[in-house]
Amino acid sequence: MSVEYTFTTFDGIELYGKTDAVDDPRAVIVIVHGLCEHQGRYDYLTMRLNAQGYSVYRFDHRGHGRSQGQKIYYSDFEVIAKDVDTVVERALVENPMSPIYIIGHSMGGFAAGLHGTMFPGTVDGYVLSGAWTRDNKGLTKAAVEADADDLVYIPNELGGGVCSDPAVGRAYLADPYVEKQMSLGLFRAVNAGQKWMKENADQFVEPVLILHGADDGLVDVSDSLEFFQEIGSTDKSLRVYAGLLHEIFNEYDKDAVIEDALEWLAGHADLIEYGFEDIEEFEEA
Repeated sequence: MSVEYTFTTFDGIELYGKTDAVDDPRAVIVIVHGLCEHQGRYDYLTMRLNAQGYSVYRFDHRGHGRSQGQKIYYSDFEVIAKDVDTVVERALVENPMSPIYIIGHSMGGFAAGLHGTMFPGTVDGYVLSGAWTRDNKGLTKAAVEADADDLVYIPNELGGGVCSDPAVGRAYLADPYVEKQMSLGLFRAVNAGQKWMKENADQFVEPVLILHGADDGLVDVSDSLEFFQEIGSTDKSLRVYAGLLHEIFNEYDKDAVIEDALEWLAGHADLIEYGFEDIEEFEEA
């Protein structure tokens, strides 16, 4: 069953949300999309998750897609994590008996990693895809150094590097809900959030699966390597995919990537269902 709705954030912004629910879900997934895009680009991933018994919650970030708010802008890095937490709280209230996991891609991976660092113990685990958790590409450098207002905008030139499938690239460029400009303020907020996350990496303690394309030209794979090494989680896995670009859930080998995520989710959801303390105990049983 698919339901669309709007909901209000902690500071009164109306966001667009969508829930694709299944009967008796084995777990609930919150998908967090990336910069300039929207939740609708995750229809295929949602379908695959539904088919395996997961209910899925999605939303458009403020200033993205069909949500309200200043376009592609954040005044403070904490806002993005608090917005994610608002969706998580909805999922928890509506599914009190189900484990909750977050899947975050790119800037959504940053948002998910930030959520886990700011709100430890809230969800049962994370799957991060091409996550912008550090900034080894220096994407925020020009915005931080620019002598210009936060609401100065630059063109969105990400489309050429999102995926090796030309059809995905064409669809991205033609999509009316993909924003064509980005504010300096957003990059400055993300930069501050990345620094804060790095300084507080030991506070991220939840189970996490980190996925990254080795040929990602937008977010450097070393972002994920550093995040993996620095966080406090003991249950953490990292997989780097040779030959894949940024949007690994849309790449030519997307089904293999999605299967890896599904396998990880199933193992951890079953662990919770059968009452094991950790993944090592579950695997030994």
